[in-house]
Amino acid sequence: MDGAHLLVFGLGYTGGVIARTARASGWQVTVVTRDPARAEARALAQGGIGVAPFADPAAALAGATRLVATAAPGEAGDPVLATHADAIASAPALRWIGYLSTTGVYGDRGGAWVDENTAPAPGQDRSRRRRGAEHAWEAMAARRGASLDLIRLAGIYGPGRSALDDVRSGRAQRIVKPGHAFSRIHVADIAGLVLAAMARPDGVRVLHGADDLPAPSAEVIAEAARLLGLPSPPEVPFEEAARTLSPMALSFWVESRKVANAITKAATGWAPRYPTYREGLAAILAEERGEGAAQQ
Repeated sequence: MDGAHLLVFGLGYTGGVIARTARASGWQVTVVTRDPARAEARALAQGGIGVAPFADPAAALAGATRLVATAAPGEAGDPVLATHADAIASAPALRWIGYLSTTGVYGDRGGAWVDENTAPAPGQDRSRRRRGAEHAWEAMAARRGASLDLIRLAGIYGPGRSALDDVRSGRAQRIVKPGHAFSRIHVADIAGLVLAAMARPDGVRVLHGADDLPAPSAEVIAEAARLLGLPSPPEVPFEEAARTLSPMALSFWVESRKVANAITKAATGWAPRYPTYREGLAAILAEERGEGAAQQ
């Protein structure tokens, strides 16, 4: 591999899976984190993943050929660019940047499909901030002369963060809102998409990290209960559930869209390992039971 060195800004849930997957695929990997002492033990256990402090990633940037940014923007914009724009712009070997964004930038589409050519229309503050961060990364890619993929992610689930955990905890609700559907992506498939994208850079692109089956939340909860051999929670009309949902949870229910991924597949050669929530949940449960890995 062409001395390939991936720099991952952020060692959260998704960033950690990307780092481990890339390292297992033969990449040199360094993660940039605000807490190197805590992260180093995790990285060493993962096998040969380097750690650089967020305060000073210059040494890691000097050799990086690819960079993926996983941090969400705040009120002041993208935290990576706010602190390290000049260093990234002058990174001598950097050829590809991946920015993990959200399909929330499309806003509410009343359950209609969006594809990679659909114009963004963010309707919530956090989605508007994401769109602003996308623009900032586009400007950085132009300044640096690097390829850029804006990887817009659907709802992320995976080991430890899935409907299986909700059902087991007793907090799951089968909320029913006719015509409403969510798109999803298993965290391992995000890592697979990142690797596929950076292997085939091609200017500035929008890519979709979403599986092949948008589905109502109630169906996913019912499948998780079935897999666990537990009773399916009773259906709850959205109007009733909305009275007790947190503002954050409620914000996901006020928008509905289905996310297509055909353009992404054609551009990168990627296809989700878990094309629907059924395969994804089954793999997570199998891993938990020691029957196989969820392929992170």
